[in-house]
Amino acid sequence: MEKHIIHFFKRQGLRVLGIFLGAIGGYLYYFNVGCASGTCPITSNPYVSVVYGGLLGLLTVNIFKS
Repeated sequence: MEKHIIHFFKRQGLRVLGIFLGAIGGYLYYFNVGCASGTCPITSNPYVSVVYGGLLGLLTVNIFKS
């Protein structure tokens, strides 16, 4: 089982890192900028901000990954 996990992270480690850093960035954006009125679809909910940030992190990493 450990061999599969190590093999996965060798192949997909940069993508996982991109998702993780993007999710942190999404939460930090929610926390620092946020939405005062609560009507913003992305930044009014921390869960949506984290998922959206993770998606953007993945897409950013995929630009540079061949």
